[in-house]
Amino acid sequence: MTIPAGPALIADLAPTGTLRASVNLGNPVLAQGTPEAPSGITVDLAREIGARLGVPVELLCFDAARKSFEAMADGRADLCFLAVDPAREKEVAFTAPYVVIEGVYAVPRDSALTSVEDVDAPGVRIGVKQGSAYDLYLSRSLAHATVVRGEEGVDTFRAEGLEAGAGIRQPMTAYVRENPDVRLIEGRFMEIRQAVGTTVTRAPETVAFLRAVVEELKANGFVADSLRRAGQETSLLAPPA
Repeated sequence: MTIPAGPALIADLAPTGTLRASVNLGNPVLAQGTPEAPSGITVDLAREIGARLGVPVELLCFDAARKSFEAMADGRADLCFLAVDPAREKEVAFTAPYVVIEGVYAVPRDSALTSVEDVDAPGVRIGVKQGSAYDLYLSRSLAHATVVRGEEGVDTFRAEGLEAGAGIRQPMTAYVRENPDVRLIEGRFMEIRQAVGTTVTRAPETVAFLRAVVEELKANGFVADSLRRAGQETSLLAPPA
């Protein structure tokens, strides 16, 4: 049973009277369309949470997760839709994930790199999207390889002639399909747990409300239906918390 959204909770989560949600259009699994007409699971979640609060929703659209995070951190947004990461948890209180996606590597087709483990080697440079979940993860977990940041990981990988590019499986698969001189390395280097977040300064009851809503929407088919409408695989649905 979802926690009722009383006046105190509404004032805490939407202090301006409008629920301001930052949406990352740079992740095509979670959001599609344009800043003027966004769509996708994150947009549906924002509107559903706004409906439960009984307030209008303003969608603040960005082209990168780091920009969406910054909007949350500096008070321009009340909600964000980001991957759970220790670096972000200092400022963001997350729900359990509603979707789990995978981080994968692309390499030149003639590369000697054949496994995820091979990539973490001296002299290997990996192109990543600056501030992405996989940038944060690889930056702290790689023992030997080097992260090279750019606006898009695969663009940096190609433009700078790097040994590998990192990204999300779905767009990376599409990229490889369109570029036969590149291949994906089998397997994933990380799971990316996408969740709803708000600032850690919110009341515990507010965070509990968001967590309960997300679990309900996972269980009642809302998330799966939204993924299906967006042309995404329903297998991305995260398990219950």
